[in-house]
Amino acid sequence: MPPIGIHDLSVATTHYALDLRELAAHTGVDVDKYRLGLGQETMSVPAIDEDIVTMAATAARPIIDRHGADRIRTVLVATESGVDQAKAAGLYLHPLIGLPATARVVELKQACYSGAAGLQFAAALCAREPDQAVLVIATDIARYDLDTPAEPTQGAAAAAILVTADPAIAELEPVSGIFSADVTDFWRPNYRSTAVVDGKLSITAYLAAAASAFTDYRRRGGRGFDDFAAVCYHQPFTQMAYKAHRHLLEGRGRAPATAALDSVLAATTHYNRVIGNSYTASLYLALASLLDHTPDLTDRPIALLSYGSGAVAEFFSATPAPGYHQHLRTQAHHDALAQRKPLTYDHYRTLHRTQTPTDGAHHTLPEDTNAPFRLAAITSHKRIYKTRQPNELRSRLSHFSQTRGVRPGCDGSGGGFGGSACGGMR
Repeated sequence: MPPIGIHDLSVATTHYALDLRELAAHTGVDVDKYRLGLGQETMSVPAIDEDIVTMAATAARPIIDRHGADRIRTVLVATESGVDQAKAAGLYLHPLIGLPATARVVELKQACYSGAAGLQFAAALCAREPDQAVLVIATDIARYDLDTPAEPTQGAAAAAILVTADPAIAELEPVSGIFSADVTDFWRPNYRSTAVVDGKLSITAYLAAAASAFTDYRRRGGRGFDDFAAVCYHQPFTQMAYKAHRHLLEGRGRAPATAALDSVLAATTHYNRVIGNSYTASLYLALASLLDHTPDLTDRPIALLSYGSGAVAEFFSATPAPGYHQHLRTQAHHDALAQRKPLTYDHYRTLHRTQTPTDGAHHTLPEDTNAPFRLAAITSHKRIYKTRQPNELRSRLSHFSQTRGVRPGCDGSGGGFGGSACGGMR
């Protein structure tokens, strides 16, 4: 059987970003509580005409442009921010990115975990039929009530992953460890637009699930902890990765120093630190950040820990393939961060309070985002999406860069979005 794994990986985020210094100035909270305590610097905030579909399309389109869509037999969209209770969000992608009619399309849900389920399902399909490709897209918008402790961890992003045989980026190893339990640590009833969270219980549940998943992984013949060059964790906030890694090591009688933790984790946190929690996409932002920020991981195993409240966790691993650097999208990921428009606090509050129309009338949405895809209208309870033509997109980005005094892309200083994510990537 040929190796199965990640053939391409593309990340997208939103039009806007809120610097947490701006939030701290208006809430009276010491900004170090956000920057040091949580490990967060900014959060991505969607424009009125952005949602999980537009982010998914923006992340997936470069993959289609590079590889074509003919081999794609399955599209799995992992999200807990679904736009419809019946219709899979992935079906909106057909006219936007040119998916084949011969691809099955399914939406997966289990809090922040379901992207990992998508990867495992994709690997199984490719093992059965090695000539096919599976597109897995994790896309989410994390929203909490205003003026709550969870507010500064909000964020939004999408990660599109093409899974194939003989992958160009990383081989998924066959062993994984799993843990599931009924825990009410975080949930969002159908009648709510924001999640309900028990913060202390959620941290405790995450740590217990991570330990149990790793125990199951080892029991099934998985690698030892010291075999991994790095570990990517789901990051509801980046300090959670440090909490989880320390917990797993202490469970094995080891007391890691901060420098030792940084050597394994720091490179995985750059994107999540300046994007915020993106639920299902968070783990794959960590993976993209690691690959984009580390000189060479060829043939060096990487561990991945996915956690979704409620709760399900999975511990699995991947090994970067020779030549993987040639297939990364480091500059594109830089540009996605640098092109975000900074928000004022009042504008952020206005966007947060904006509700999707529910009356069935025709509502044209203001043209706000610079992204290649936008939600143009909601009419008769139908979502109408629009694809921008390349010339139109270039014109908007050129205007945006002139008004900010920078070129489209990274200005080398971090563009006001936390510095490390722009200044350090090449």
